[in-house]
Amino acid sequence: MSRDKTVAWREALHAVMPLCLSYIPVGLACGVLLQQVGFNVYLTALLSILVFSGGAQFLVASMLSVHAPIYSTILMTFFLELRYTLLSSSISLFMKKEKKRTIALFSQSLNDENYAVNYLKYSTDPTWNSRKALYVNWFSLISWLLSNIVGTLLGSMITLDADMVHFALTSMFIFMFIMQMKDALLIFTGVLSGVLSVIFMLAFQNTFGLIVATILASLCGYAAERLFKKREDKKKVANELTPPLFPFNEQETKKK
Repeated sequence: MSRDKTVAWREALHAVMPLCLSYIPVGLACGVLLQQVGFNVYLTALLSILVFSGGAQFLVASMLSVHAPIYSTILMTFFLELRYTLLSSSISLFMKKEKKRTIALFSQSLNDENYAVNYLKYSTDPTWNSRKALYVNWFSLISWLLSNIVGTLLGSMITLDADMVHFALTSMFIFMFIMQMKDALLIFTGVLSGVLSVIFMLAFQNTFGLIVATILASLCGYAAERLFKKREDKKKVANELTPPLFPFNEQETKKK
């Protein structure tokens, strides 16, 4: 291995090491929960590589624990992971000159945390490049993968009450919702989603109601955001067109 490559992976490992260590307890818990819903080591490894998202994998465990249809699980995971389109679009500014193969490999191993590491390094370190960014993604993926696998192996030795699993998963998603409570619009969308979920779950009598509720709440939140933005734009235009009550010139104001 050349000196440049050696320096690259060492720099990447130094940048991503705190992230890799933080993945261990969460990955172990995720592996245990996946084992409880019927995953073996090979399925856990496949899911960890293809999805590589703690929230999505916990969602899969939660959906399967209530015997949700496979199509509902896939669609819910799809909607949950749509945020990666925003993450990838923002970091694509730093990878305009990269080959398609490099971009494909980077995209496949992208998640929330290694995105944050790479975006910070790209923004602050002029020597940061796609090779180091890929190493960051791969190191974090390996840490998450191994933690999931070990958790699945431990899950076969540990017996967890189903109620405890549901409690842990519900608590995690409530925490994720609270972390998004930054303004009234997000709170409104979240509460509306919860209310619609109850209504459509009772109407459909299966988890497909969650998908319908998610889509409708997202559309309502988007429409409300557009409406508020239009009102703010109209207020700005009205303020600009309204002449001041006492139109003093700047020179007269300075003289006074």
